[in-house]
Amino acid sequence: MNKNPLPGYAALFLGIALLPALGVYPIFVMKVLCFALFACAFNLLIGFTGLLSFGHAAFLGTAAYATGHALKVWGLPAPMGLIFGALAAGGVGLLFGLLAIRRTGIYFSMITLALSQMLYFFFLQAPFTGGEDGLQSVPRGSFFGLNLENDLTLYYVVLGVFIAAFWLIYRTVHSPFGQVLTSIRENEARATSLGYDVDKFKLLAFVLSAALAGLAGATKTLVLGFAT
Repeated sequence: MNKNPLPGYAALFLGIALLPALGVYPIFVMKVLCFALFACAFNLLIGFTGLLSFGHAAFLGTAAYATGHALKVWGLPAPMGLIFGALAAGGVGLLFGLLAIRRTGIYFSMITLALSQMLYFFFLQAPFTGGEDGLQSVPRGSFFGLNLENDLTLYYVVLGVFIAAFWLIYRTVHSPFGQVLTSIRENEARATSLGYDVDKFKLLAFVLSAALAGLAGATKTLVLGFAT
């Protein structure tokens, strides 16, 4: 009989919430949470769908630049900046997925790597990204009336973003959609024989993973105040 993991997750998140009171540097924990979210997004693709992407940093970087530009140049509030960054990463993920998803194994992985390298060189030369200097002095702004210039306030906002994204991933992998992804990972030919549009499911998983990886990049820009 499988035990319910939710109480364990709740205890873990409660422990993380108490870390600043124990003297742990909030900025460091927020950076860890951002990369943990990126890892969870990556695991959604490889762990539950069986697709190994070598280009996921492209989505982290796309959202970082998009959020930084939205906050600094357009003056959007922090929630809108985060959403814009995640949507931008999801859009790039859709483009990448349409080009790569019909390939399997190392061919799929190498296509994602090639596409991410193309995007890297584009961002390195694009004027709106700041080139090699990146976007500096990105303002944190406010989050539904909360002043994010305060590190402790931002800490709990970032923790809330992480918990919400983690819950979304948890619900996804335990849904019928998630069960189909697992069946594709275990035996793609059998999933196809059962009538599932395998390419569509893989593309949806790829875009969702890209958007969540983008949310991690967007949040990291908010925490650090720059994107490079």
